Amino acid sequence: MFWINGVEQNFISASDRAVQFGDGCFTTARVAGGRVVWLDAHIQRLQQATKRLLMSAVNWDALTNEMVEAANHTKDGVLKVIISRGIGGRGYSAPVCQHPTRVISLSDYPAHYHSWRDRGISLALSPVPLARSPLLAGIKHLNRLEQVLIRMHLEQTEADEALVLDTEGMLVECCAANLFWRKKDKIFTPDLSQSGVDGIMRQRIISCLARHGWPVAIVAQPLSVLADADEVILCNALMPLLPVKSAETWVYNSRQLFDFLNLHCCDV
Repeated sequence: MFWINGVEQNFISASDRAVQFGDGCFTTARVAGGRVVWLDAHIQRLQQATKRLLMSAVNWDALTNEMVEAANHTKDGVLKVIISRGIGGRGYSAPVCQHPTRVISLSDYPAHYHSWRDRGISLALSPVPLARSPLLAGIKHLNRLEQVLIRMHLEQTEADEALVLDTEGMLVECCAANLFWRKKDKIFTPDLSQSGVDGIMRQRIISCLARHGWPVAIVAQPLSVLADADEVILCNALMPLLPVKSAETWVYNSRQLFDFLNLHCCDV
């Protein structure tokens, strides 16, 4: 199901800047029990992204109501929200775009996440690096061609997810998830100031661990840092948390951090 500016339909103008330039941002939320999980955090994420992209004011009250209404159509699903700069002219100039387009879609919840949580997942290094772009780093903008290529390469392997480096060889994230690892009593996650997406679940984990006296070190490290990790986990707003059983040739058996986060940070 799709809604565009509050109207149920699945057509968008060919002159919309989402189509012409990928000019916009998005967020993907879980629907549980007919409600949007962490609704306020998703709205805040979109507000931050539109501010970074210098977009005109979005009707946030209307968008919030539309998200709530859409979620009423299912008990368990995925709700995606796209905000584009709207309909504009032929060129890059944007002053004529004063009415952002709101697109909401609703789809089924990925059933494989349940089995992945039980058995753990495997990771393979992607040959596709993420370009460094500090101006856009952190936000979930509509330019996702790197992720499309990462996914296409991943589908040629037997792994469940991809480990992604940037063009300087530093760990960033996975194709569609953020990354954490534990070495004894120290927790680490990649620095996303140059590339990658600062996900809602990543933010929740960092805050949750800090509250429990377990601060997270945000680091720029190469892939080899995972060789002597005791535990690796992935997260996003849908999973919301997955244990990693293997990454490349390294195997992980501990679920100490996973169990702690599952108890304290994954309330939906």
